[in-house]
Amino acid sequence: MSKRKAWFLGGAVLIAAALALPLVLQADGEGHRRFGRRPGAHQMFAGGAPLISIALKHQSELNLTADQVANLEKTKTHYQNQVAPLHEQLKAVEGEVAKLMQETPANLVQLKLDIQKSEKLRSELRYLRIEALENGKSILTAEQREQLKSLFASRRGKHQRQQGQAS
Repeated sequence: MSKRKAWFLGGAVLIAAALALPLVLQADGEGHRRFGRRPGAHQMFAGGAPLISIALKHQSELNLTADQVANLEKTKTHYQNQVAPLHEQLKAVEGEVAKLMQETPANLVQLKLDIQKSEKLRSELRYLRIEALENGKSILTAEQREQLKSLFASRRGKHQRQQGQAS
C-alpha cells in the first residue's frame, strides 16, 4: 500500500473515531444511549424540560381545568407515540455504526450514510420535542406558565442542593 493510501485510510479512521466519540461519551453508566439529552437540556422552555409531565404532576397547584388536563395528556401521548419508533430506528442505526466501526477497514461510505441517517433521526426527535413543548405551553394560561416556571425553579434548586450534599 502506498504512503498516500495509508495516510488517507488513517485519516479516515481518525475522523470516524472522532465522530463516534460523542456517542460513547453520551452513554450512561450501563452503556445505554440517552436519546435526545444534551448537556443543559433541562432548562425551562428553552432546552426541553419535561414541561407536560411536570404540569400534569402539579395540576392542582396550577389549577388546571379538566379540559387542560385532557389536552396535556393527549399531547403527551401523541408525542410518545411519535418518538417511540424513531428511538428504535436510531438505536438500530447506532448499532450499525458501532458494527461498522469494528470492521477493518471500515466501510466509510456506509458509515457516512448511517451517521447522516442517525443525525436526521436526532433532528426529527428534537423537532418533535419542541413541537410537543410548544403545544403544551399553548394549553396553559400565561399565569399557569409562570407558576410552572416557579415550580420548576424550586424543584431544580432542591435537586442541585441534594447533589451538593452527596458530593
